[in-house]
Order: sequence, then C-alpha cells, then structure tokens
Amino acid sequence: MKILVTGGGGFLGTWIIKELLKNPSYMITNMSRHKYSHLEDLGVPTMQGDITKLEDVERVLREGFDVVFHVASLVGMWGKKEVFDAINIQGTQNLLEVSQRMGVKRFVYTGSPSSVFGRGGHAGADETLPYPEEHLGHYPRTKAIAEKMVLEANGADMKTVSLRPHLVWGPGDVNLLPRVINQARVGKLKMIGNGDNQVDVIYVEEAARAHVLAMHALDGEAIAAGKAYFLGQGPVRLWDFIEKVLKHAEIDPPQASVSLSMAQFLGWMFEKLWTLLGIFSPEPPVTRFVALNMGTDHWFSHERAEKELGWKPQISIDQGLEILFQEKKKRKFEVNAQALSTQTNTQN
Repeated sequence: MKILVTGGGGFLGTWIIKELLKNPSYMITNMSRHKYSHLEDLGVPTMQGDITKLEDVERVLREGFDVVFHVASLVGMWGKKEVFDAINIQGTQNLLEVSQRMGVKRFVYTGSPSSVFGRGGHAGADETLPYPEEHLGHYPRTKAIAEKMVLEANGADMKTVSLRPHLVWGPGDVNLLPRVINQARVGKLKMIGNGDNQVDVIYVEEAARAHVLAMHALDGEAIAAGKAYFLGQGPVRLWDFIEKVLKHAEIDPPQASVSLSMAQFLGWMFEKLWTLLGIFSPEPPVTRFVALNMGTDHWFSHERAEKELGWKPQISIDQGLEILFQEKKKRKFEVNAQALSTQTNTQN
C-alpha cells in the first residue's frame, strides 16, 4: 500500500510516519517544502512541493497513492489572513481535488478541537458540538473550514475522516510545552483564572496511533467515513499539568495570576493594537483565543474514538512526561559531549 503524508517532517507527522513504519508492507512518502534528514534516516523519501500550488500537488499524487494523511498545517495564534487561508484552506482543497482525480481511496485529515472552540466552556462535549458562529483567530477559523471540506468530500470513491487531537505534546515538540517552559523560565508565565479549569492533552505517540487506526476504520465497512473524532487524555487540571511539566524542567511554577476577564480584555487590546500597527510577527503577548485556552474548560468525550476506532491510550500522561524529559536529558548530554569533543580536538 502506498501512503503519502503531508508535513511528515513536522512533530506529529514524524510520529505518524514512525507508526506506519511498524508495518513493512507500507510504502511511505513524505510531501513537504523541505527535506528532512531524520526522515531520510528512517528510509522515508520526500517529494518536495507546496500544497498551496496545484501543480505541485498534481506532480506528487501522480505517483499513485492509496492513502493520504494530510497533516501539514499552519499553526499559530496570530498572522496574516491570506497566509492561513492559502495553507490551511487552499492547500486542503488542492489535496482533496487531486486525490479524488488520482484515485486515492482513503484521506485522513489532522483537524483540531480549535475548529469548534468559540469562547470556551466545553466540558465533556461530543462530536455533535456545532462549529461556532465566530472564531477568535485565523487558525481555528481555517481549520474549521478545511475540516468541513474534508468531511463533505467523503463519498463512494474516497473515504475521508478528521482527527481532532487536543494539545499534542511529547518528544520533538517545538511549540506547545517549549513555549510554556520558556515563558516560565524568564518569569513571564502567569496563571489565568483560578486554576481549576480542566482540559484534554494527548501524548504524541497516542495521537499518531489514533491516526493509523482511523485509516483502518476507512476500510471495509468504513465506520469512520465522513466523521470527526476528538482525541485526548483527560480531563486534567491545566495548571496542575503545567506544574508537573515545570517540575520535570526544574523550574518553579508561576506565582502570579490574572483573572480570565482581565486576560481577555488584554488580549482584545493587544489584537486591536497589533492590527492598527500592522504587526504580524511577533505574536501579541496574549490574544483572546490564548486567554480562553488557558483559563476555561475545554475537554471532550472520547467515546466515539474508543468505540469506533478502537483507540484507548496505552501511554499515560505521567509515563509520557518521563519519556519526554529522559529524552531531553539524553540530548543535552549528547550535545555537551559533542561540544567537549569539538573543544578538545580544537585544542589538540
């Protein structure tokens, strides 16, 4: 079976490829704008291309694939509307259109719970939760539009599914936990709200395994066809989880806090100021979307994923944290050893 993964060089994409490699009968190819040495080390070739360019997508899919995992996405809390639209919406549309023409049978999309996150307050909601009338950011807005396109593209010739993993973390993460750790290290991390809000999180290997299970659930009776699935391990109190992370990183937890209403007001103010000044990078210190993510409940029912995909977490949150920080210590030791070796060779 020939499988294409878009964005396979990224965090989650790499773990999905590792999970697929457990089956030696799968022929896996990555599509991304750049080549990645770690994929070459795994024996996975990369076909370079830009998903926003129809001709690139056609050139790659002309190779003939049975399954497409569309993982590539622009993630961010701030940025230019046209860039988010091009990557997350047009890129998805290109892949769907060409996949249908080229005879792809199964299309697995990496969605996001952000697509249904309006102003927060989701406690145990299931997949019947509707998309909100307003999205507080281009990322959740474009992920919602793209997911709708994916699910509407489901048909007799090509089966589609969308996975919504929530707050993915683990080895290789350069976005979620590293940002929290860095903010805490320089004393800029503040608790938003009273600290009681509960959320879903998911260890990256569990998210990857669920993607492969979803591919299988598009075969045969195709029980997953045309559906979205929440993925998460929880609920956990967000600030308890953050405290565990910081303890592993040997950093004191934040002592300062700000009310949720004040954080939302500050987010609104910064958004207005950044828009007025035409600033797209760096991101504002806080946005309304970030404030709500840090200060409200957002956890979901995983019953559909457990029942229809056969997915149940095998690696606990505590086990995942042990693996993550053991890996970090190992890498730090290897970097220090390499630096010492380089220094010694220079002196000699």
